[in-house]
Amino acid sequence: MFTGQPKLRTDSEGRFFIDRPGTYFKYILEYLRSNQVPTQCIQDVYKEALFYDIEPLVKQLEDSPQIFGEVVARKQFLARVPNYSENIELMIRIARAEAVASRHSSVTVCVVRTEEDAAKCHNALNSLDMDKKSVVKFGPWKATPSISDLLDCIQMDIEAKGYKISFQPHVTEKGFRFKSYDFFYKFLFTWW
Repeated sequence: MFTGQPKLRTDSEGRFFIDRPGTYFKYILEYLRSNQVPTQCIQDVYKEALFYDIEPLVKQLEDSPQIFGEVVARKQFLARVPNYSENIELMIRIARAEAVASRHSSVTVCVVRTEEDAAKCHNALNSLDMDKKSVVKFGPWKATPSISDLLDCIQMDIEAKGYKISFQPHVTEKGFRFKSYDFFYKFLFTWW
């Protein structure tokens, strides 16, 4: 538990002083005492087990459906989406810049699964009346999850950072040469 950690502080009686919130530490202690794998707060206990470098507990938690789905399935998918993390940060920066004296701000996102869709997105950006700098592009990727799966991941990851967000298909102004583009979405950030 204490391998690889910098020199740990001790109290006046030589006991280790652990400067972490105790909320989930009871599950760590229970595991260390009885090898009982927790069944509650699994995501948070997993983070603590990683912090304390308790490999046996980490491995057992990774076999649970909650962690397996996150670590193996979702993270592996997102690793195949080019610049995913950078695009999440870009969306947040754009939304914050547009939030001045406003309850909501929106970010337009282009989600493309294939190279062919990427070309269509590029052509659509040129024909639409949009500020191209504020459109964030996700994809293409080579994995089975769908566009709606990626949209859910984007929403989950931004909400995990504490933002209130929703999304919907982006609707363009209907003009004479109107064409619907099904890879544009509008993410709405709500600030209060």
